[in-house]
Amino acid sequence: MPSGRGPLADVTVLDLTSTFLGPYCAELMAQMGARVVKVEPPEGDIIRYVADDRHSGLGPAFLTFNRGKESVVLDLATAAGRDALDRLIDTADVFLHNMRPGAMRKLRIDPGAVLARNPRLVYCHAVGYGSAGPYRDEPAYDDVVQGVSGVAAVQGGTAEPQYVRTQVVDKTVGVMALAAVLAALHERDVSGEGQAVEVPMFESMATFLLMEQQGQRVYAGRTGGTGYARTASPYRKPYRTADGTISVLLYTDGQWRTFFRLVDRPDLADDPELHSIRGRTKRIDELYALVEEALAQRTTGEWIELLRAHAVPAMPVHAIEDLFADEHLAAVGLFEDVEHPTEGPLVHARLPWTFSRSGAPHLPGAPALGEHSGPVLRAVGLDDDAIRAASGRPHHPAGEPHAGPPA
Repeated sequence: MPSGRGPLADVTVLDLTSTFLGPYCAELMAQMGARVVKVEPPEGDIIRYVADDRHSGLGPAFLTFNRGKESVVLDLATAAGRDALDRLIDTADVFLHNMRPGAMRKLRIDPGAVLARNPRLVYCHAVGYGSAGPYRDEPAYDDVVQGVSGVAAVQGGTAEPQYVRTQVVDKTVGVMALAAVLAALHERDVSGEGQAVEVPMFESMATFLLMEQQGQRVYAGRTGGTGYARTASPYRKPYRTADGTISVLLYTDGQWRTFFRLVDRPDLADDPELHSIRGRTKRIDELYALVEEALAQRTTGEWIELLRAHAVPAMPVHAIEDLFADEHLAAVGLFEDVEHPTEGPLVHARLPWTFSRSGAPHLPGAPALGEHSGPVLRAVGLDDDAIRAASGRPHHPAGEPHAGPPA
């Protein structure tokens, strides 16, 4: 991947978010070259301390979600901290936070107050539920939204609802927030004015899921008939082979005909009902059961070679550990070595997108708590006494990193 300044090199982001959704959105912008100033409370983002075996305030999740950001500690409950934030707002292009409406209003960082100070700002508020609805004041986390949006029910199928075993809501909506921010930045280039963008988790995941799961409900007045038969089949899964596990997706007419011949089922290849996706959908459980039975007869390597020779999508099933030895990921240089000043040698996945002209920067490691308070706040006119007052820790020397778990 070409190194360079990145397509967002002239964008400054104020990141007041915590946990995963907002930090992921801001991290993607940092990986595209934006300057991201992470504003943290005196105790720091709670994710700093998850699996923090070294007691450094730099746990594994924090290291991956906050690379290349500048950490500034502000106590926004104090006048000094709020004044410092105002000065940072004056210099920013994007203001990103995920506070609940009550906390937002109490700290006077609602859209009206912030945009009145900097009318060119793109103000992005990632919320649990849209402000126009009755759930607007309810707290929301990934698991809760997986439940209410239907994701857990779809994941569980005909059995009990299940959560997807990754923060699928946080990361999906984080990318949606990125798309919304980039759209607003483009519109600002046209109009010269900023605007407020609200990105709700519930509505975002509802629309995400309904794209293919709405089924017959797309027709006004109909009831029932939701879901997507192929993904609902209990036989849709990674399949056992003679020596391992494989992922195969047969989808097109040609792929299914090829597979029927490979497993010596000419009767199915010649069955007119199976010549169309409509007919196959009606019999999807039968067909996937056949796939399961057939794939167990050969090794993973034999199937990969055979299916690739006939342009049928197939790959071995990786564990997380296998990704670090994957030949393709090595060839494209997905993993970067980073020397962190306190945590030592680290391995990070780079931005997966490539930009042929602007490239993307190689980011340093994630910052210690308050590591950049001194230089960032001096640059907006604060002296050391004001910096100490704004941080909420007047005993702490300005510009030095805070460390340790939250009280």
